[in-house]
Amino acid sequence: MRVVITGAAGFIGSRFTDMFLEHAERLGYDDVVLLDALTYSGRRENMTDALGDARVRFVEGSIVDAGLTNDVLRGAHAVVHFAAESHVDRSISGARAFFETNVLGTQQLLESARHGGVERFVHVSTDEVYGSIAVGSWREDHVLEPNSPYSSSKAGSDLAALAYHRTYGLAVSVTRCSNNYGPRQFPEKVIPLFVTNLADGLKVPLYGDGMNVRDWLHVDDHCRGVQLVLERGRAGEIYNIGGGIELTNRDLTTRLLALCGYDASMIEPVTDRLGHDRRYSVDWTKISQELGYRPQVDFEEGLAATVQWYRENEQWWRPLKGRPE
Repeated sequence: MRVVITGAAGFIGSRFTDMFLEHAERLGYDDVVLLDALTYSGRRENMTDALGDARVRFVEGSIVDAGLTNDVLRGAHAVVHFAAESHVDRSISGARAFFETNVLGTQQLLESARHGGVERFVHVSTDEVYGSIAVGSWREDHVLEPNSPYSSSKAGSDLAALAYHRTYGLAVSVTRCSNNYGPRQFPEKVIPLFVTNLADGLKVPLYGDGMNVRDWLHVDDHCRGVQLVLERGRAGEIYNIGGGIELTNRDLTTRLLALCGYDASMIEPVTDRLGHDRRYSVDWTKISQELGYRPQVDFEEGLAATVQWYRENEQWWRPLKGRPE
């Protein structure tokens, strides 16, 4: 059987691929197609281990390309869809690419899956589609109230995915994760940005008052959750995947400074992001009860290991940032 993993050269997609290959034989998959457009955050280096596996082949191309997606998905058993434009700041300065990739690209994949006989489609999304929540946690049936071009484009892709299930019977499941961290994350995101800045003796930019709250999820735990949904998730359902670690951005910054041997003097307050959501928090009771999901990576250990990875792999991130002036 064939599985197609989109966005496989990115941070989460590449890690999912590595972990999925450990289970592929058990699940009956002997043909693993990695699809990625290799835009700025998709890197061949992230797929090095996977491409050494005889079951794996890589296809370079965009998910908005109908001819390509029709060809790759025809006869595939499953699709795990990670491909997306995902950085909020970039969406604020240039929204069009986010709607083209996240909405139109997802719709094209769904259309190709519908006509290609795909039996399982896992659409990977984000908790940001819910907006901001002052107290409590979002359940999967909460109304969508996205506040950025990025999150609104992801909300649109979620609705398209669920519509293809309801209208055409495509076996789609949607996952919504909290903030991921771990090795190989592009250094525009907060943890690798701060760690690589500090490696160069540069200050770290902290938005506003630093009191925005995020729930942190190690990429390995996220991938385990997606794997469970691929194997046993119900069609037409949404599954929140959380880490259970809520921190203000200032708390996170303090921990990163300590791990890198610095103090608060390295914080540079900057003007808050436009439309900055105050707090995210997902209720992941559903995936826990139905599929047995539990986060396994201790946050303190996971964060320390992530910092250490960036310290030991400058050759990976240095070309993406350049040398400090």
